[in-house]
Parts: sequence; C-alpha cells; structure tokens
Amino acid sequence: MHHAKPLPALETITMPSKVRTTFLLIAVALLAFFHFHLRLSPPGAGALYPGFGLSNLSVSRPSEQSAAVALNYAIREAESVPSRHVSSIPEEPIDTVSILFPAWEVFAIAPPAEEDGRVRERDWHCVFQNNATSPAALAGVLPFTNRTMFKCELPPSVRRLRPFYQPALTRSSSERAFPAIATGGAAKELFRWNFLAYESLSTEDDVVLFVKGVNNRQGINRSPSELSCVFGDDPATAVRTAVMSSAQEVFRCAHPKLSAVDSGTEIKIKITLEIALENRVIPSVAYYTPERRKLATNGSRSLLCACTMVHNVAKFLKEWVMYHASIGVDRFLLYDNGSDDGLQSVVDDLNRGGYHVRMLTWLWPKTQEAGFSHSAIYANDSCEWMAYVDVDEFIFAPAWNSSALPSKLMLTSLLPAQDGPALHGQVSIKCYEFGPSNQKTHPPEGVTQGYTCRTRTEQRHKSMLRLDAAHASLLNVIHHFRLKEGYKSKQVRLEDGVVNHYKYQAWSEFKTKFRRRVSAYVVDWTQAINPASKDRAPGLGFEPVEPRGWAQRFCEVGDDRLKALTRRWFGLESGSGYTMAWQR
Repeated sequence: MHHAKPLPALETITMPSKVRTTFLLIAVALLAFFHFHLRLSPPGAGALYPGFGLSNLSVSRPSEQSAAVALNYAIREAESVPSRHVSSIPEEPIDTVSILFPAWEVFAIAPPAEEDGRVRERDWHCVFQNNATSPAALAGVLPFTNRTMFKCELPPSVRRLRPFYQPALTRSSSERAFPAIATGGAAKELFRWNFLAYESLSTEDDVVLFVKGVNNRQGINRSPSELSCVFGDDPATAVRTAVMSSAQEVFRCAHPKLSAVDSGTEIKIKITLEIALENRVIPSVAYYTPERRKLATNGSRSLLCACTMVHNVAKFLKEWVMYHASIGVDRFLLYDNGSDDGLQSVVDDLNRGGYHVRMLTWLWPKTQEAGFSHSAIYANDSCEWMAYVDVDEFIFAPAWNSSALPSKLMLTSLLPAQDGPALHGQVSIKCYEFGPSNQKTHPPEGVTQGYTCRTRTEQRHKSMLRLDAAHASLLNVIHHFRLKEGYKSKQVRLEDGVVNHYKYQAWSEFKTKFRRRVSAYVVDWTQAINPASKDRAPGLGFEPVEPRGWAQRFCEVGDDRLKALTRRWFGLESGSGYTMAWQR
C-alpha cells in the first residue's frame, strides 16, 4: 500500500512594503473607476443586467398570462419596455409594432412624424431577440394614419428561433442590444401577416375592416354571425358591434357608440375582429376613424376614373396616364405596393402637368381584391364610374383610328345610357394579350410602340364599374365586381372596344413578375401548384429563367393599330425618328 505524501509546508512569503503600496493604489483606482462607471451609466446598464445574454431575459409568454391579459396581448400594439442602454445608443428605440411578411421581410410601423420626429431621420436598424441586426429602410407612410413604415430583413440566425419577437428599431451603432424585459412583463411576438387586421375605412353608415386569415379560400366565407368588430385595445372597455357582411378580406360592421369609446380627436382607437366560437381576437394594426375619407374634397364627381395596384411602374406610368386621360379618364387612383423606383417623382411630375393622380401607400402583400374593394368605397364620392385596368393595359376602339386627335368623349361613349329599363352597373371589355414582339429590353418609346404581335383569340376581360352598383360585400375577382340586385353587366363587342394587354413583355421586364402575385387567391409564379392555370404563362416554369425563344413567343397576329394611333396623337417626328409625348 502506498501512502500519500504529506503536502509540503507552505512557505511564508513576505511582500516588500513598496510592492504593497503599489497594489493598494491599483485597488483604490479600480474601486473608484467602477464607482463612477455605475453612477454615470444609464439605467439598465451594469449590475441590473450582467452579461445580458438571452438566458438573462425573463420572458412571460402569452400562454402563461391570464385570459384578460391574453386578450390585451392580441389587440394592443407593442408597448415601450425598458431597454438596455449602452454608451453608443444614447436614445430609446422608436415605439413600433412589427409584422412578418413573406420572404422574411419585417415591416415595423412607427408613430407619425408629428409624434416622433426621429422617423424623418436615416440610418435605422432592426435589432432582434438574439441581438442580430439588419438595416431598416423607409418603406412609406400609411395614408390615413400617417404612421411611418420601415422595412428590414429577418436575419438567418433568427429564423431558427421560436417564437419570433418584435424587433427594436434603433439608430445605427457599433453596439446594439435587444430591449430587456421588465420583471413580470412579456415580450411581444412578431405579428404574422397571414392573420392580421390591417386597414379600415368608414362610411356614413358602417365601418369597413380589412382582415387577413379569416376567409382563406375563394368563395368560402365565414358567416357574419360568427364575428364581431372590436373597438379599443383595453379588454375591459372594448366595444363590440355586429358584423353585417363577410366576404374575402372585407368585413362590414356597425359604428360603435362614440360615448362608449375614447372618441377624442387625439386618441387612436384600435379596431379588429373577434371570432366568437374560438374566443379569439385577431391581432391588429388598424385604427378606427369615424369620419369618412374621400378621394376628392372639392365636392365634384368625375364621370370616369381609373384604378390599379402598382409596383415599380415608373417607366410605364406616363404613357398609361397620358393616353387614358386623353380619351376620357378624369382621375387616377394608384395603390402602391412598395415601389422603390422613383414612382412618386413621376406622379408629382404628372400632377404638375395638370393630370389628377392620387397614389396611396398600400404595402400589404397579395391584397389586390381588398385594394379594389377599398377603392370602391374611398372613391365613391369622387367618381361615378371606375375602370379597373393595369398599367400594361390600354383600352382601344377600332373606330378611333379615323380620328386625328383624341377626345375625352371616346371612352365614356362605351358606358351605357341609363335611360332604359335595364340598369347596367358594369361594362366588360375583352382583352388581347401581346407578346414580346422580338424586344430584348423595354422599348423607350413605350409599350404601345414596342409590342405589336399578339395571340389570335381574346383572353379574359377587364371592367368599368358604376361604383353605386357595387354589392355591399364589395366582392370582386379582380376582373369584375359582384353587383347589387337589379343591376347587370354590359358586354362590349370586340369591334366596338378591346383592351390591349401588353402582358408578355421583354424578358428583363416580365421576370419581375416572379417577385409576387398581387391577388390573394392566385398562387405565386414560384409555387409549383396548378401549372395548367390560365394565370400562368404557357410553357413557363416556376423559376425566373428565360425560356428558349421567349422573344418570339405569343405572336400569332401582327397588330399595330394602337401603335399607329398613339404615334399620330402623341408622336413628334424628328431627324432620328419619333419621340413620344411621355418621353419628354
């Protein structure tokens, strides 16, 4: 057996007095440094959150809250919470509520500039729950609440986490931190776009609310009796009114009694839907405003307006507006779905030129039907008829070829006279679809000049709607609306009028369609679903890869009638050829 050796006796070391004095001075200096550091550090730094890792966050999840708090969680915007401050972040994050959109886009909605002037500044970042960051770009200002929207990307490192929490919107800095959670508080989860109340509009008689995720399948709608509109973000005082109509993403309900909610002009009233059978209140970023919003405020009502949803159409817009204004469209209403190509400057230029173009920021993805429903209410006091045609669609009548100049009576001549027993509420015009016509890039003279070859048979149709004839549900399938009882549609013969749809353009333009389809009920180009659908281009796959022979496709009939007409009306001959009015 081996016995452990005894430990040697510890040697007594005597420190020289000079060394002791040096260590004492160092210790005093360190204590003084930490004393002043803690006194000068902002609240939340130092000892309050040592280390500040995710393991130090005390997060109360919605499932751990009481029913009342859970209800409040569903309908209240993300509130300010105490934040960790570091010396490089001298200010609080902007108070925002954020939504996760498709393609990992995060949209943070900030207060109006008049409430927080910092939104006018630049160089903002989204800071996420693991302290990962991404730049936040200004996305637009919501038209009726004036709230500012910023767009950032959900970082890849966050996509693996569950749940996703609302990011903080902070100034650019070399050191950023996700806000700390106060003791007993709760982190707010990121709103999901597929289940959200996102917009509202009032009429004299009711409230129109736009909600994603309730009626998900076309033609199948929840009964209004299953739903209630909820006004206010405090469950103890929230007011509920009956839903009278439920169709697609549009819900109509009664106004609340203003005495029952905070109705001061400076107080925002949240509005959302409640699904009674599920005891579920839908998250919301929508606000209720009792007064009606109008396209025009001067009291005049135009005979014919045009409406469309747009994304990055700056190079196309002048041609479309100038042509249709010359044949009878008085006003143009654009729902802008996140353009970043300088579209606003083109709109401003057109308005300075005497045209009437109104552009609304409408960042909600895949909501074309809802946008058109919104326009039928918003523009009703300003427009008698609304033409729903896109910026690559031009209404044309063969009889106009004999006219040396355009006339504002041309397009309105296609509208029905209402002096007979039949009440026409809608005019349906068939479409010819044009192909790339050997173009490799966007023709600088415009689409009417560059695309002159089309398919032989007509496809689909577009409509002009008498706004007073729209059914109360506001249901539409993009090409036409459901009409009130007693109204019917008028079909325009091909020889009397047609829509030239410049659909299949040069590949450099057409491939941008792969970004996202605008309809709520049409699958995106990249989804391998229903490949035989008429909403797809024949022979096109699911990736933005140019098919062989694209420039020669969809060319069965040469048709340059509108090219000749617009050149006569808008062209200016020069030594190098023709320059069109929209090129100047």
